[in-house]
Amino acid sequence: MKSLCEKGAVTGIGETAYTKGSGKSTIALQMEAALAAIADAGLTPKDIDGIVPYSSGDGVAEDFITNFGIADLRFSATTPMGGASAIAGIQAAILAIEGGVARHVLIPFGRNGYSGGRIGARVQQLPQFRTIGEFEMPVGQIAPAQLYAQMARRHMMQYGTTSRQLAEIAVTFRQHALLNDNAIMKTPMTVEQHQESRMISDPLRLFDCCLESDGGAALVISGAGPAKDMKQRPIYIMGIAEGHPDQPSAITQRGDMTILGTAKAVPHAFGMAGVSHDDIDVAEIYDCFTYIVLCQLEDLGFCAKGEGGAFVENGGISLTGRLPVNTHGGLLSQAHIIGMNHIVELVKQLRGDGGKAQVAGARIGLVTGYGDMGDGTVAIMRN
Repeated sequence: MKSLCEKGAVTGIGETAYTKGSGKSTIALQMEAALAAIADAGLTPKDIDGIVPYSSGDGVAEDFITNFGIADLRFSATTPMGGASAIAGIQAAILAIEGGVARHVLIPFGRNGYSGGRIGARVQQLPQFRTIGEFEMPVGQIAPAQLYAQMARRHMMQYGTTSRQLAEIAVTFRQHALLNDNAIMKTPMTVEQHQESRMISDPLRLFDCCLESDGGAALVISGAGPAKDMKQRPIYIMGIAEGHPDQPSAITQRGDMTILGTAKAVPHAFGMAGVSHDDIDVAEIYDCFTYIVLCQLEDLGFCAKGEGGAFVENGGISLTGRLPVNTHGGLLSQAHIIGMNHIVELVKQLRGDGGKAQVAGARIGLVTGYGDMGDGTVAIMRN
């Protein structure tokens, strides 16, 4: 399990402004973020010899070769796992580096989720659409909120989880977004306001749902050796893994809807990293919906299954709580950049560049990704 431990590091991060209506193409957003990440690493575009572009985005490796003047791109891949793709891309990059194929791998993500196509249409583009079309869509489940609402309702019926506990997640992340200059949602929110927001798909209300936003973010992953002599303090990847749920193409066909692919990735990531849950100072957890955060906290092992509601209450995931979560505001209040902004935020925290939301003494952190039908990725990093 320790074969990839600290074999790679994040050496550069970059992001665009996050907006509702960028006025730019998705490839332009990706390239803007990519150039920022490359510069942050102290490299030039010609130093990049590997690239893992977002599989559902407009950009492919050839676009970056052409526009950046890369003469010898030795590695390219895609990791088609929706919001779990970015961390899966890091794993692929480290494998390429450890295998001697590449030295510096660029991972660029960008989307026009607000000004481009809407989420309901994108469901039809999922690799699992054949199964969704057979089991979910005939009963009216055509958008993620409808797909995941049944998961949340099952958790409520089985464990007594409440909508007010989900509200604690949304309110906490909004509080964190207020401290972030590059966050879209800048209006405070209370639990009562969450409860008064309109129902989208019972039991998920408006403020249980993530944003649709425009923007780009990117990483540079380098080998541990070269990283020591680069511009930024390297943030080492201690443990990384992916997991897929039982019956990964159809939520309704699972024996237990309350368990995600995250649960399968966790022992591999922690085993590789050689750390315990008590060692984690800060967590950036994929938050397409408030319920998915609560479920991941359980599957990650920070609390037992069914205890996620109690875990998030009373400031449990605030900056001063037992586990600070989504210090940037997350997909719920900063922006939906397919989870790449979560990785960028963790790197900032571990560099000590978290600004007003900096977690004091943050040394080891965790970040997750979540794929469209329950795929889970986990990365544990240190400074």
